[in-house]
Amino acid sequence: MSQSNEPWYRHRPPSWPVPDNPYAPEGYGPPPPRPPRRRRPLLAAVLALLLVFGTGAYLLGERSETARAGSKGGAPKTTAPPRTTVPPGQAVSPTPSPSRIPTTAEIARQRRAGEAGAWIVDDRTDLPHRNIPTEDLWIVGGTAVQAVYKKVVAHRLSDGAQLWTVDLPTPVCETPVNATPDGKVVIVLKNVEAWTGTRCNQLRMIDLRTGRAGWHKQLTETGAGDGTIIVDSAISGGTVAIVQSMKAAAYRVADGKKLYDIPMENPGKCYPGRVAGGSRLLVLADCAITALEKAYDQVREIDPATGRVRWRHRTEPGRRIGQVLSVSPAVITTAHRETHAEDWRVVALGPDGKVRRTIDPRPKGFKHCGDSIDTSANAQACREAVVGGGLVMLGGTDRVGAYDLGTGKPVWGVKAEETSYGYYPLRVGPGRTGTVYQPGTLRSPGRVFRVGPGGVDTIKDVLRLPASTARVEFGMGVAGRNASVGDRLVITPAGLSGDDAQHQPRMLSFAP
Repeated sequence: MSQSNEPWYRHRPPSWPVPDNPYAPEGYGPPPPRPPRRRRPLLAAVLALLLVFGTGAYLLGERSETARAGSKGGAPKTTAPPRTTVPPGQAVSPTPSPSRIPTTAEIARQRRAGEAGAWIVDDRTDLPHRNIPTEDLWIVGGTAVQAVYKKVVAHRLSDGAQLWTVDLPTPVCETPVNATPDGKVVIVLKNVEAWTGTRCNQLRMIDLRTGRAGWHKQLTETGAGDGTIIVDSAISGGTVAIVQSMKAAAYRVADGKKLYDIPMENPGKCYPGRVAGGSRLLVLADCAITALEKAYDQVREIDPATGRVRWRHRTEPGRRIGQVLSVSPAVITTAHRETHAEDWRVVALGPDGKVRRTIDPRPKGFKHCGDSIDTSANAQACREAVVGGGLVMLGGTDRVGAYDLGTGKPVWGVKAEETSYGYYPLRVGPGRTGTVYQPGTLRSPGRVFRVGPGGVDTIKDVLRLPASTARVEFGMGVAGRNASVGDRLVITPAGLSGDDAQHQPRMLSFAP
């Protein structure tokens, strides 16, 4: 087709072999995606019962999910290592050797012409013998900050040096996606360190610019739909909103003072379920949940300081909200309650909450945020979408493209001919261009490239990632988290294993 009629082009991504790479053995696959942080009350109760009757079933289910995650989205299946015969009389070591992780200095020595510079964080903190999920990645000033298990750690963006650590009394349950404009967050901790039977009811304020811990308080539970088995939080301005089961409230980040309750609407019908923050504060609610054929979802924008409702939007009966792709402008995804990810849309809302444009990306082969719809998890967890400059940019296993939020029409797109492990949009730039992260494979490192109207003919590499980090980048890039600032990319794994044989670095960053 001609360029004027069809802005979508197939292209063959470059393959950069990694000869003599000591960090690229076979049989290495990405970690499983982290479990959802919040479930509906019924699901939470079922999970609690399973945990009461025995962790064996939970571990078996976790292993099953790991096996499924290994084959999802075209990722290679991990192969079992060859069986080794142990000579008679020789003892077998009960503890496998830790995985070999390259150091920042080694990466620098092996850097080739044209490759990005990189630093790596190999955190050897002793963790429980299970998978520990990583939390949201915050970029504040010149630092990258993340909460993992029982600490919050900041690393300098320029070289990865650790600047400060805040030790926590108990493990982290939940973190907000955004910090306040002055760099403060409120994180939710467990009440005890136990794996089961815990509550997520401890709030702790952390100043991400100074590394100082601030106030601490405990969430109140009355047993009337405000349990804290799992909670959800979001920050907008100087306010943190927290959902406890089917109720929600807002607190002042500076001192922890409760500002107001976020009420359920149409009493008995619309229950607050999730929150989304940033420059605006959105509250997502489940409505008419006792009549599935009439059930719908609602999103409302509220003033973070006062709780006053600015606008409301409700989905059609039978449809639910999947993810919040942007709070300003408000852009959400919706899906059919029965067919789920098979029937999904991108919905752009106007300043009054009314539908501005509905976009159906399915004809171009795009799937919903990793081909799943999870309305029990973080509402801002769609790594495959970015909104900016009047566009929504969507990624996928083998394609990336942009749609105009005003017209709903595709602006540009690229589809790979070879096997790819994902295209993750980072940001929209001038001239309706997009910056995209394409993770590497076991033998070929990834890259960051820029593309715009005209498709493949406009592709220009921003970063060509080092060959020496191909293996660890693959494990983190495919199923982890990422953040970017300027031309710097920071990635982290979805979780950290307490098993030394499955050890991964905690953070990896690239820049020109």
